[in-house]
Amino acid sequence: MPLETPARIVRELARRGYNAEREAVTLLAGAADPATALDAAVESAPDDALRLTTDHVRSALSSADAASGTGGDDAAAAPPSADAIDPERPDAAADNTAVSTPPEKPKNSATESSSPVETKGSSELDTGSESGTATRQPQQPDVAGDITGRSTGTGEYGDFVSVFRDRYEKLSEQLRGRVNHRPASAIDDMPGGSDVAMIGLVNDVRSSANGHWIVELEDTTGTFPCLITKDRDIADLVDELLLDECVAVEGTLSDDAGIVFVDALHFPDVPRTHRPNTADRHVQAALVSDVHVGSQEFMADAWERFADWLHTDEAAAVEYLLLAGDMVEGVGVYPDQDEELDIVDIYDQYERFSEHLKAVPGDMEIVMIPGNHDAVRLAEPQPAFDEELRDIMSAHDARIVGNPSTVTVEGVSVLMYHGVSLDEVIAELPEGKASYDDPHRAMYHLLKKRHVAPKYGGHMRLAPEERDYLVIEDVPDIFHTGHVHKLGYGKYHNVLAVNSGCWQAQTAFQKSVNIDPDAGFAPIVDLDTLNLTVRKFA
Repeated sequence: MPLETPARIVRELARRGYNAEREAVTLLAGAADPATALDAAVESAPDDALRLTTDHVRSALSSADAASGTGGDDAAAAPPSADAIDPERPDAAADNTAVSTPPEKPKNSATESSSPVETKGSSELDTGSESGTATRQPQQPDVAGDITGRSTGTGEYGDFVSVFRDRYEKLSEQLRGRVNHRPASAIDDMPGGSDVAMIGLVNDVRSSANGHWIVELEDTTGTFPCLITKDRDIADLVDELLLDECVAVEGTLSDDAGIVFVDALHFPDVPRTHRPNTADRHVQAALVSDVHVGSQEFMADAWERFADWLHTDEAAAVEYLLLAGDMVEGVGVYPDQDEELDIVDIYDQYERFSEHLKAVPGDMEIVMIPGNHDAVRLAEPQPAFDEELRDIMSAHDARIVGNPSTVTVEGVSVLMYHGVSLDEVIAELPEGKASYDDPHRAMYHLLKKRHVAPKYGGHMRLAPEERDYLVIEDVPDIFHTGHVHKLGYGKYHNVLAVNSGCWQAQTAFQKSVNIDPDAGFAPIVDLDTLNLTVRKFA
């Protein structure tokens, strides 16, 4: 079969077990006989190589030129357009479209599209970026907050005490600058009518007979009830409270000193003065999640178009691919899942996922975390994949870390969290404050609470550890989640929040629970401006 386009070359290399640097693919596409050049490059690569480099291809082309007596410059002359559309897929051009937000602001030239479409997700972004060019020179990402190799929990009672004590200490420290905190035991000894302030974890929320709210707070010394009357402006904030989150209250003790009448309620929150870090050059990252290889509904064609696009000049600045969990469909995750599987063995699912990952340019830096469909423990924080799965996915030398983890690329910190707790937030909060249609709004509440999974219990499984790895100690520049299969993005106190949709069409189970997924989208963020463009490949 002829190999006229970079897209075909990439697929042929993946079929043979290789990925390749973008420039290496361009050189092969520009050879006088791309198929022969590809054979020579593969044959000349070291036996243990999983990635074809530019040097491998240049060496193979030079050897071929020497044997045929032709010049290397002639052999590589006039390469085809790097963003050529596969002639076997005439519909591909219509599918590879971009959405910039909002459209009236200037777009970045690296992500401009002549065929913008309306995104299914919602946005609250301010954009307007400078044009620029870039060559792939990604840096090794720095990782913080990864549980992998540090899990010490045994499930004993003392472990739960430790993790909640650590949660309280970390979050209360963020609130102490705003209130004159007194522990519950000290408030017990104060006379009625005293001005008080307390920081505690929400132990209970209930309504009184008169429609007021009683919020019971707990710190390391005990518990104390706090009354928020229904006529207060802060009464609306009670709807946002989740059990086990940390808040601060200010108010006055009742005459009998038995309850605090609350005047003010504070969340740890992201400071409104927060200013995010940005890269010092034009470079981009693709934020994707929920690939679900192994499902009958995995959208292989859309992923293929995405991988093909990454090899084009238009995607030259995309140097990082950040995958936020659920690489595969998994086994036994929900009722009757086996009836919807295309691949029934979990290890075969990862083998197939690895093949699809090989189609991504070999010189991209990839970071991935697990999700609830992946073959790791369900309880959060989740350690990274074990050595056997790492070996299966080793072809791209991806950085594999735990869920959640904060990954810093080009000086920009990205909090990567798969997002199981979003189900709890959306279920507990009023629809106007959090919904599946606007998943980024639910993410705002996690930033406000400075914890990716504040409520323990329900669908949320917590692994007790010596420390709480789910606290958002440092404000990230980007917050990236998945899980809910919906596209949504916006900015909260200058933090870019992105839920990146999925690569799986609607399953029978999703239809039964009214989930209409946003599939085949790839949010692309400019790390130098934090502006976002959403590309559609389905």
